[in-house]
Amino acid sequence: MGALFEELDWRPTAKGAISLRRRRDPLLGVDVHEIKLDDEFLMSSAWTAGEIELARLGLDALDGTGLDVVVGGLGLGYTAGAVLDRPGVRSLIVVEALAEVIEWHRRRLVPLGERLTADERCRLVHGDFFAMAGEPSGFGPQRFHAVLLDIDHSPRHVLDPGHASFYRRGPLSVLAAQIHPGGVFALWSNEPPDDDFTALLADVFAEADAHVVEFANPVQGGTATNTVYVARTP
Repeated sequence: MGALFEELDWRPTAKGAISLRRRRDPLLGVDVHEIKLDDEFLMSSAWTAGEIELARLGLDALDGTGLDVVVGGLGLGYTAGAVLDRPGVRSLIVVEALAEVIEWHRRRLVPLGERLTADERCRLVHGDFFAMAGEPSGFGPQRFHAVLLDIDHSPRHVLDPGHASFYRRGPLSVLAAQIHPGGVFALWSNEPPDDDFTALLADVFAEADAHVVEFANPVQGGTATNTVYVARTP
């Protein structure tokens, strides 16, 4: 066990001050890594069930091998790690807007940094997911089997006002065109299922479901929930 609290890095960015912290959680008995943007917590290694379920639910909807996947948002890497756990995955592109977060992984300051950077299937890309998703062939010349997104708190509670326009018919249709027939777009949300958004996904793609993910709440006790939306192209 190291120090009870340590700030591993702090950087000013165009989006605000981002910091990586490691603290000893006496309740869990483990070291917890956390990412903050200004005073807002973005990611914690104590809360990873939703990120992992995003990958599981998204990829469970696919058949076969040779799967090419895009993940929007790197964070602490738990969605990307769960994607790489699938033996059928051929390639993974992880798009992250903050170069500092990618650097933390390459410097192996976070628990999954060594694993993600050593896997030849995985490519960490510094870029704006929403800009790339809004352009035909924005992620590359080929189509992808799955696009998994974990950046905003929900389609209605975004980290940046510029993200809000993505969750509309036009941009989602452009994204759908970059996904193979029968492929998947899956989205993590920290809020309960939004029926209107689920209906929009079903209209833009071909079918869509909202899955409620329950997991133990180590702080308050009981359970907490996230939502994972899974939409499939025709």
